[in-house]
Amino acid sequence: MKTRLIDGKKMADEMLDDVREQVSGLPRAPRLAVVLVGDNPASLVYVKNKVKASQRAGIRTDVYRLSPVLTQDALEAFINDLNADGDIDGILLQLPLPAHLNADAAIERIAPDKDVDGLTTHNLGRLMVGAPNLAPCTPLACLHLIKKACPKLAGKNAVIVGRSRLVGRPLGQLLLAHDCTVVQAHSHTKNLAQVCARADILVAAAGHARLIGRRHVKRGAVVIDVGINRVGDRLVGDVNRAAVTGVARAVTPVPGGVGPMTIAMLMYNTLRACRRGEAKSA
Repeated sequence: MKTRLIDGKKMADEMLDDVREQVSGLPRAPRLAVVLVGDNPASLVYVKNKVKASQRAGIRTDVYRLSPVLTQDALEAFINDLNADGDIDGILLQLPLPAHLNADAAIERIAPDKDVDGLTTHNLGRLMVGAPNLAPCTPLACLHLIKKACPKLAGKNAVIVGRSRLVGRPLGQLLLAHDCTVVQAHSHTKNLAQVCARADILVAAAGHARLIGRRHVKRGAVVIDVGINRVGDRLVGDVNRAAVTGVARAVTPVPGGVGPMTIAMLMYNTLRACRRGEAKSA
């Protein structure tokens, strides 16, 4: 079987262009506030990529660089000020934070309607009950990539390896909403390969380099690789792509798969937040 690579970079560019076209019809450009605490090298790269994407999408992005010794109270007060600013449509707190700060508490300070990362308890709870407001960007990216390779999801068996609040759990809810039968696998799952091998759609989000190999993949399955692991001087995913090539129908590369789509979904969520804000104030 020929295995097709799902080009996340190309799909992300198409989405950014679509967002830009929709933005052109708005009375003002959406505005995104990115809060960056400290100078984590990886975070600096991620923020740079988000700014570049926002420029392509026609979204104004302001980066607020805060001191690495900022207190929890000061960080939460700063987020409260952004919540109160009517010109700001979306707020993103770049993770990870310095070790002395409580990321969960800071995220909870973000107003749900400005939570474009979709990580507040409010927005995750709405997703759980089937009434989503703003869903997390990486799960949305995964769903978009899956639908590109498998447009008809109803009745498909989906296995997600990973249960984090960032990816695994919310993606499970998104797939359930599309009438998939979802199995959530994790580090305590017995006979993982057998569980995975029943999947029409297999998502690897465990943070374990090359965990998924040939025996995990059903012939003709769609495989989405969320993992980003550094092995020596290379970035590799949770999937051993060489091992699944010729077995999977389609697979995402690392890098160039889920990552670019995640940033595109951030811009899409910012557009949605802006439109909802404008509708409320009308």
